[in-house]
Amino acid sequence: MNSRTCRRVFVVALTMISFLSFAYALRAADQTKSTEGVVTKVDHDTKTVVVKTADGTEHTMHLAGETVVHGGDETYKGADDSARGLKEGSHVVVHYTTKGTEDTAEEIDNIGKGGLKESEGTITKFDRGARTMTIKTADGTEETYHLTAHAADDAGKDTADAAKKSAHATVYYTENAGRKVAHFFKAM
Repeated sequence: MNSRTCRRVFVVALTMISFLSFAYALRAADQTKSTEGVVTKVDHDTKTVVVKTADGTEHTMHLAGETVVHGGDETYKGADDSARGLKEGSHVVVHYTTKGTEDTAEEIDNIGKGGLKESEGTITKFDRGARTMTIKTADGTEETYHLTAHAADDAGKDTADAAKKSAHATVYYTENAGRKVAHFFKAM
């Protein structure tokens, strides 16, 4: 190869590396995170909700057109409806993304009184690919739950390991056409 061809190959390779690095950084910035806490403020004008976590940190979450609130008898979608579906003092889990300094709620699960249904038991099977988990309750009944995308994302690889070790878990779910759908769960 002559020097001109070598320079072109170098520039193309450098451009590809830069592009892939940029794409990876964008993907990392858009990854969904979750936090659990109590709603301390709902501001209908600014379409925000403040959630205080157990360590005392307050997170201001912006509600968007895609924001969904699960819990109780209804599901709310969109910034205005989501704000109506939240009350101060509610115990929630917020699944959110961060762009710059702004946290935007994608899904808010009401896991307190009057919120999502709750079940406890021992994890007997966890299948990330099929997005299912099976819990054996205290009375010996086995229940299979279909995981939402957020619940599956929240479940780290340690959940599959916990299933092997028969970990205890609390599952927060809804029922849809006879199917139990887990929105959030905590392995103890």
